[in-house]
This record gives sequence, C-alpha cells and structure tokens, in this order.
Amino acid sequence: MDGVVEIITGRERRRRWSTTDKLRLVAETEEAGTSVRAVAARHGICESLLFTWRRQVREGALVGALDIPMFVPVQMISGATTSPSPSAGHPVRPASVSRAAAATGVIEIELANGQHVRVGSDVNLSALRRVLAALRE
Repeated sequence: MDGVVEIITGRERRRRWSTTDKLRLVAETEEAGTSVRAVAARHGICESLLFTWRRQVREGALVGALDIPMFVPVQMISGATTSPSPSAGHPVRPASVSRAAAATGVIEIELANGQHVRVGSDVNLSALRRVLAALRE
C-alpha cells in the first residue's frame, strides 16, 4: 500500500461547530430566497443538522452572541401616552405603571401588534424567547 492516496469525497464527519457558526448558518437559512438544502450544500453539512440547529434556536436551547438583547432608547415622561404607529390602527391609551410593579421589577413589553407581556426580573430567558416568538407569529 506504499504510495497510495485515498481521496474521500462527500461530507466530512464529526466537525466541531462553534455556537456562533451554528447561529450564522441558521440565520443564512432564514434569509429570503434561500433553502436549507442550498446552505447545507454550500457548507458541506447534512440538511438534518441545520434543521436540528433551527429547532434548537426556536426552543431557546441554542443561543449565543447573535442573540444578545438589543437595547433601544427609552425616555420616561410623566403622564405620557403610548402612541402605536398610525398604520396599526390601535387607539391611543394612557401608559400606566403601578408603583408595586415598578418596585418589584416587573417589565412590560408591548409588541407591534398591540399585545402586552409582563414579566418579572426573575423570568427564564429561554422561556421568554419562546413566548415572544409565538406571539410574533
């Protein structure tokens, strides 16, 4: 067997993917006009692996640098009203935060569709991600 070279074509086995790489590939599959099959072929991995990673992201099990919460500027104005975008067709209603809620660390999240989610400071982050994802659908 001296001088024989074996060339293996096809997908490589047992590669180690960092969380950042997994999230990048999952994000690639969610771009408009791309398919899981095309992304898998481009990176030389099985489609089933991408589907597994996508499921893990949905369930909150696969999180990383790309899932760092983003902060938006907030301005507290006494007696202000919330005003959803005019296209949403929601009536303007006064903002109300009870003193008890403010003292206990309750956070109220208003989604674009007008739904409200109130959570405490001890909320499980992956559970909150799943709830917010379900409400956005």
